[in-house]
Amino acid sequence: MSANAENEMKKQINRYEPFFKKRYKVLYTVNDFIIGALFFIGSFFFFYDELMSAGIWLFAVGSFLLLIRPTIRLVHDFHYRKHLERQYQQGVSSD
Repeated sequence: MSANAENEMKKQINRYEPFFKKRYKVLYTVNDFIIGALFFIGSFFFFYDELMSAGIWLFAVGSFLLLIRPTIRLVHDFHYRKHLERQYQQGVSSD
């Protein structure tokens, strides 16, 4: 692959990078906001005996969403890598 073709491919890849990052960044941020809200509300539920079991459930759901965080990052990285591989294959096959 020539240097010009490689530079052109890098430009194309850099053009699509924000698209991939933005979509997953929004998903990641929404997930974090929901986690914070669940733990915040759940904390107040522990002040009242009648709401304590609901607070436990909020903590359990919030903990599950904490497990989702790395999954979002892994899915993003997987899709982005597949995109880079396709771009590279297209760049190599056009030579």
